[in-house]
Amino acid sequence: MAKIDLNASKDWQPNNTLAIIDEIKVLADHLSLTPVTAIENIVDGIETFWLDKKQLPQLMQVLRHELSQPFDMCFDISAIDESERQHKAGHVSDFTVNYHLRSYQRNQDIRIKIALTNDDKTLASVYSFWPNANWYEREIWDMFGIIFEGHPHLTRILMPNTWQGHPLLKTHPARATEMDPFVLPPHKQDEEQQALQFNPEAWGMKRQSQDNDFMFLNLGPNHPSVHGAFRIVLQMDGEEIVDCVPDIGYHHRGAEKMAERQSWHSYIPYTDRIDYLGGVMNNLPYVMAVEKLAGIEVPERVKVVRVMMCEMFRILSHLLFYGTFAQDIGSLSPIFYMFVDREKLFGIIEAITGARMHPAWFRIGGLAADLPKGWDKMVTEWLDYMPARMADYDQMVMQNSLIKKRAVDIGAYDTKMAIAWGVTGPGLRATGFDWDLRKKRPYSGYENFEFEVPLGNKGDSYDRCAVRVEEIRQSMRIIRQCVQNMPEGPYKAEHVLTTPPPKDRTMQDIDTPIPHFLGVSWGPVIPAGEAMVEVEATKGSNAYYLTSDASTMSYRTRIRTPSFPHLQMIPVIAKGQMIADLIATIGSIDFVMADVDR
Repeated sequence: MAKIDLNASKDWQPNNTLAIIDEIKVLADHLSLTPVTAIENIVDGIETFWLDKKQLPQLMQVLRHELSQPFDMCFDISAIDESERQHKAGHVSDFTVNYHLRSYQRNQDIRIKIALTNDDKTLASVYSFWPNANWYEREIWDMFGIIFEGHPHLTRILMPNTWQGHPLLKTHPARATEMDPFVLPPHKQDEEQQALQFNPEAWGMKRQSQDNDFMFLNLGPNHPSVHGAFRIVLQMDGEEIVDCVPDIGYHHRGAEKMAERQSWHSYIPYTDRIDYLGGVMNNLPYVMAVEKLAGIEVPERVKVVRVMMCEMFRILSHLLFYGTFAQDIGSLSPIFYMFVDREKLFGIIEAITGARMHPAWFRIGGLAADLPKGWDKMVTEWLDYMPARMADYDQMVMQNSLIKKRAVDIGAYDTKMAIAWGVTGPGLRATGFDWDLRKKRPYSGYENFEFEVPLGNKGDSYDRCAVRVEEIRQSMRIIRQCVQNMPEGPYKAEHVLTTPPPKDRTMQDIDTPIPHFLGVSWGPVIPAGEAMVEVEATKGSNAYYLTSDASTMSYRTRIRTPSFPHLQMIPVIAKGQMIADLIATIGSIDFVMADVDR
């Protein structure tokens, strides 16, 4: 491979035309789509339109079913409390609901915005068009109190049923010190105990037959095979699952709320804790979104280092999945060998960043520090060591007859179903669908690297494992290219919002140290606007949608995680399975609960 040269390389940008408006008008000329105004400064290039809420069902019908190349995935639905926002367009009212839709055929996204008032916080549900909208709408109701008419089961999803208020409203306290001291009097204890009683109807479950006696079985939230604080209520007919309901929220920490009271810089360590196996992979979409807002172009060396470190964490995450998946379905030994390899890689990461799992090493405009001396020797030795280990694992796991019997044809779904439920990453590619963001929408210079996109065939538990195993090898291939072609140059952009001035200048004039002092103590002031950046993370598409109000803190931080829609699909693929098959299915999804609950 030739020397990597990113000087002329730019991140992928959508074809920012308004042609989609013309297509919609042909099919529904009565719809009045209003494009975004310049005031809004949506710099991510995604075509964005305002719509009257009464027209929402008609537009969604057109986008989902009537276009020749429809928008077949509901990528995200989010909301924002606009009550304290200073820099906003004339369309904006008290609340805004954002629909982010994707067409894979077009390789195009579209964003629909709807303004709501405090007096009328209702919208039509889009659940009938995209089934994965179910949880997104429940989350918005839980966090903002916006009602979706026609939703099949509009109840709290992250907060307990006894919670008072809606946490992402600007009027809701952001700190414990802003609330009254916590007390639990006897009557409150009784209320909490009553809320813990299981009522199938309240969970959206119903009796499947009058002739059968069904058993309800709790799996989790304290069970090793649910991989975190996660609960699934199973409705059983003997050993067969006839219905199940996932229960999330046990791990909810309010990461999006915390972003509203942290400076742009100081929030970076919080991103590490979202997918806590992804490390700096979590930093990347966040810092890139801030860089988009601020108009910062990072140096060539920064891009390559970021790619290398992200691929290291992809390997770390996949190795943990590899071992735990094998352990879940009956092969105990592999995980101990894989943890040895993870420790070797953690040693390299610690030598480079100073930390292991949560280095928070990426910065707005660059990196926390440059690569240390001898980094290339350490990485090369590890790359030379791993192929033989991967071959051993093939024999231990992938060729193991027990693993095949437990995983082949278990928990299978096809591409159409995966897209309808918002599945991204290895879970989507396991169905045979060739979509990897690093190839289709390159960022951070990925277009300059040579690697293959592993694909499955059946979309079953075995394929989901096989795809990740091959991705480890492809990540090693990318890392080796980084080592062989690492550019020289600075590790941080020369930008007033990110980089302290040279020492010789600080001793010459007062105008230089003052902005630096303010940037460090208060945080940089990022220009007003909105931007969404998405990356191909360890478990699928991870995106940060940031709203700046020209302040030292984010006005709204929306975190779109891959694991959230993935868990929503469990009831669809679990019906008719045995419990043992469900364990294999859950293990093959590869999720962490912090990535779900945020």
